[in-house]
Amino acid sequence: MVGNRSKAERAVGMVSRKISRQVRRGSPRGWRAPPDPGNIRGPPPPGAVSEFARFALVTFTSVLFIVDPVAVVPAYLVITQNETTEERRRTALRACVAMTVLLVVFAATGTLIFRAFGITLPAFRTAGGLILWFTAMEMLRGERTSQEGRIELQEGREKEDVALTPLAIPLLAGPGAISTVVVLAGQAHEPASAAAVYASIVVTGLLSYVTLRLGVQLLSRLGKTGIRVMTRIMGLLLAAVAVQFVLTGLREGLGLGTGP
Repeated sequence: MVGNRSKAERAVGMVSRKISRQVRRGSPRGWRAPPDPGNIRGPPPPGAVSEFARFALVTFTSVLFIVDPVAVVPAYLVITQNETTEERRRTALRACVAMTVLLVVFAATGTLIFRAFGITLPAFRTAGGLILWFTAMEMLRGERTSQEGRIELQEGREKEDVALTPLAIPLLAGPGAISTVVVLAGQAHEPASAAAVYASIVVTGLLSYVTLRLGVQLLSRLGKTGIRVMTRIMGLLLAAVAVQFVLTGLREGLGLGTGP
């Protein structure tokens, strides 16, 4: 019995080796077994990519235009007129860092604020759109009275440290900027969208620092008229974003369907 079993095992081994040699001879050089279809991951659908790209573009332009560092340049030069070049550099850096941190904190805690006060996202989106609308109207008139009033400028002339107030708050991060990042963060339902919001805030902070550092050159080349023209163009685009915020908030609040 034992001898017969060993003979059978040897016969099976010989047959299996023969079959494997035939398979290798019949297969082309470099042939590999096809991968498991369950492990194949294709590219994301085009609609998802375009939707994310559109959200990232709207987020970045909204944050950059509402902060509007170019329009802050004249006020920045006025309130830092008694500072040296190195002191102006430190003031601009501290102001932009404070503005970035403030907007990131509000973007991260916006949902918690909603829950604490029982505020729905459509309600705040509508309110934020209205605030953004009034800010855009001021920009279309070439003014920033809600952020650059006489009181803020006078305080800036009298204070020794103007980086936090009034430069960071409210000249850079005013009510419109805060409400905008809160609304945008509330719309970010995916990790990639949330990353786009925070990245937009950080990039805006970097661009604001560069703009303030080049404030003298910008003012000499563009002049106050050129800065007002750029402010009006940004205000026009912000007005369209504000209207979209309000329409989306009303549509979601009234249950009329989901919007973009």
